[in-house]
Amino acid sequence: MDAVSTVDFHTAGEPFRIVVDAGVPLAGDTVAERRMHAMAPESRLDELRKILCFEPRGHADMYGGFITPPDDDGADFGVLFWHKDGFSTACGHGTIALGAWAVETALVAAPDTGARDVVIDVPSGRVTARVHTEAGLVTSVDFVNVPSYMLATAVPVATSRGDAEVDVSYGGAIYAQLDAASVGLRIEPRNIDALIAVGREIKWALNDAAVAQHPGDPRLSGIYGTILFEQLEPPDATPHTFTQRNVTVFADGQVDRSPCGSGTAARIATLAATRSMRDEDVLLHDSIVGSRFTGSIRSRTRVHNRDAVVPQVTGMAYRTGESTFTVDPRDPLIPGFVLR
Repeated sequence: MDAVSTVDFHTAGEPFRIVVDAGVPLAGDTVAERRMHAMAPESRLDELRKILCFEPRGHADMYGGFITPPDDDGADFGVLFWHKDGFSTACGHGTIALGAWAVETALVAAPDTGARDVVIDVPSGRVTARVHTEAGLVTSVDFVNVPSYMLATAVPVATSRGDAEVDVSYGGAIYAQLDAASVGLRIEPRNIDALIAVGREIKWALNDAAVAQHPGDPRLSGIYGTILFEQLEPPDATPHTFTQRNVTVFADGQVDRSPCGSGTAARIATLAATRSMRDEDVLLHDSIVGSRFTGSIRSRTRVHNRDAVVPQVTGMAYRTGESTFTVDPRDPLIPGFVLR
């Protein structure tokens, strides 16, 4: 493997490792097609994912993306999102990081003070990172997602902590959502092992079920993550502000340190479908480490004969470093390892 350079960010505490040039041919005409090729057995891109994500160069909760060409001239670039278990269909915190990176590196020109849309093709469709600047510095990024909608409500599922009911929604990826109190848990770091266990149980119980089938594209099917949430404060006066805290357990036991961008979009879709959240309302969505995204409904639409919303999730990403990774051909631990 040739040396591979990366730029690392964190969004609300969740890492995002950007690879501008993977040095590996990208098969496929669209980002969605490239993802399928990357997931194929013996994929060189998948091997590189493991090298950059697994220990000793990464860790079990590392996240990143390979920059690709866009699907067409309507976007600035494309990205293949990855984590320890493979390639995901969507990533809101990564989209926020990519918006900040694109403006900070002048890949996309932006005003010193104002806003600039960075349009990105991802496997679930075309999304926008609206980057806000002040005096030449990025101050915040709005992640404008694909249309998001509820798939099922009050789905029964058995867990090691008793029977529970979850809602299932699509926000670029499919999420099961559980009120943590219903299984006797609080969203606190001291409970992380129990939260991971329940999250994994729900994911694998429903992953192949009918409620986890995408209505238009089977490549997007399956439970990507379980969102365990709690209500911090009751909704206040009109317009309502919902304040919730969550932990998203995705892939196979991976923990999102941020409030989860596409997961926040799924929560907005659920709240909108149950008529709890109106167009003028706001979701203050906190993470298990105390960081926050702000969610809102930009518009409403219909897709696949379902009522849907276009969610906006606002946060901020910060550069944490740059690296050049190499592989010694004598190293017996390639591509690496994870202990969870």
